[in-house]
Amino acid sequence: MADEAKAKGNAAFSSGDFKSAVNHFTDAINLAPTNHVLFSNRSAAHASLNQYEEALSDAKKTVELKPDWAKGYSRLGAAHLGLNQSEEAVDAYTKGLEIDPSNEALKSGLADAQASASRSRAAPNPFGDAFQGPEMWAKLTADPSTRGFLKQPDFVNMMQEIQKNPSNLNLYLKDQRVMQALGVLLNVQFRTQTGDEVEAQEDEMAVPPRKEPEVVEKKREPEPEPEPEVGEEKEKKERKQKALKEKEMGNAAYKKKDFETAIKHYSTAMEIDDEDISYITNRAAVHLEMGKYDECIKDCDKAVERGRELRSDYKMVAKALTRKGTALGKMAKCSKDYEPVIETYQKALTEHRNPETLKRLNEAERAKKELEQQEYFDPSIGDAEREKGNEFFKEQKYPDAVRHYTEAIKRNPKDPRAYSNRAACYTKLGAMPEGLKDAEKCIELDPTFSKGYSRKGAVQFFMKEYDNAMETYQEGLKYDPNNQELLDGVRRCVQQINKANRGDLTPEELKERQAKGMQDPEIQNILTDPVMRQVLSDLQENPAAAQKHMQNPMVMNKIQKLISSGIVQMK
Repeated sequence: MADEAKAKGNAAFSSGDFKSAVNHFTDAINLAPTNHVLFSNRSAAHASLNQYEEALSDAKKTVELKPDWAKGYSRLGAAHLGLNQSEEAVDAYTKGLEIDPSNEALKSGLADAQASASRSRAAPNPFGDAFQGPEMWAKLTADPSTRGFLKQPDFVNMMQEIQKNPSNLNLYLKDQRVMQALGVLLNVQFRTQTGDEVEAQEDEMAVPPRKEPEVVEKKREPEPEPEPEVGEEKEKKERKQKALKEKEMGNAAYKKKDFETAIKHYSTAMEIDDEDISYITNRAAVHLEMGKYDECIKDCDKAVERGRELRSDYKMVAKALTRKGTALGKMAKCSKDYEPVIETYQKALTEHRNPETLKRLNEAERAKKELEQQEYFDPSIGDAEREKGNEFFKEQKYPDAVRHYTEAIKRNPKDPRAYSNRAACYTKLGAMPEGLKDAEKCIELDPTFSKGYSRKGAVQFFMKEYDNAMETYQEGLKYDPNNQELLDGVRRCVQQINKANRGDLTPEELKERQAKGMQDPEIQNILTDPVMRQVLSDLQENPAAAQKHMQNPMVMNKIQKLISSGIVQMK
């Protein structure tokens, strides 16, 4: 049944067997093709396998089936982010937060997407110039090593996609034809596998994301009223002018902190003209400043009620609700009850999405979370939960161990041991990003704790970031020079780095390492540096000049990075 297949998929996902998870979720979808949760779960499994195109397809289906489910937009944003589509990811996370403004996963995802978008705008793809204009096709046609590729439709399509958006280069770096073409365009010879024909790959035409129609915020239109007589119109105008003068005097008194006088003027304005709720909200502001929070809340409720009767501007109603939320927030510091505060701010945002209101909502939610953590804080229970996690870890029941380590962290968020142990579990489950995050948190809490460095180094080693792992192990040895685990880590990294230096990598290992290296901004900067391009050219064509270059420590360091990444091989 669908539920049984779903349960198997969840279990496989928790244990890090993402391929099996995809298969089980697929079986469940075949049995229940309208269940949005199943598409959401399969999207997450695809994303864990770095299959972001498939993850995006499932996320879109999730949103289609359940457009008011915030988690679907979280999946959509993660898939877009995996495909380096930062702007689309920002849109997805933003839509999700409109449905569930307090969702922490969406907030975190939005922050990551915005940071990625900022980096993309601040640092455009350094290879972009190489793909501009007809010169690209002329160079590829003139070079014998790439001329034949132009007869292959999938290669031409890939190059057209890269030419439209150079950021798409990262999607095709594992294709040796693209690597060869990049070398020709940059006038740098990459080491690629020779003697084997490159298989043609099927091209999937990317469907541009559908843009949602722009929603224009409309003000409530007042109901038509009978046209007043000339005398009535004049009297009404004079009354409004008189009320405005009272408001101005109230504002002046408020600025002087003469609050009693300000209240008197605002009250008079309310009596003269009961069709402008700004007088009520201004009086509420005075009560707020005086610390009379109950009076402030009463005025805000009155302003909201009267504003809806008059069909006032949404922004004015939202302003009254925001002011009420502020008063409730002041009271919550004593009552410790932030629920009414959060609820009021959320109502204000449904009237009008104001950045200041959203900021205050986030502050209230953060205060509530911190209060809950303080009430939940208990180091002794945290130690007991950590010991339970250790027992499950010994029994190789890693998901259960993660659950207990997570509880230990909630009970004592400052214990680096819990983060270290959970990082080890995540590593066993193949959840490397989560493991890396926990290891870094462990080091942040206690920079002298050697286990944190061994955990972080192990994750980086399994991610095949051998240079980074080496640096991490060496940093840990500064605090514990005789730590055998760190020393063994250094030895393993040296073996892998030397293996690359000797050219002992298999074709698949070389292809994977080159693709990973080409995504590294530091490697990209080296390859686009005119001086280094000349150095690489001399290494191939002018050995005498190359020897002089090698005497420069800075140049030698950059060449070593290219060797470690598999881009260059010394023979």
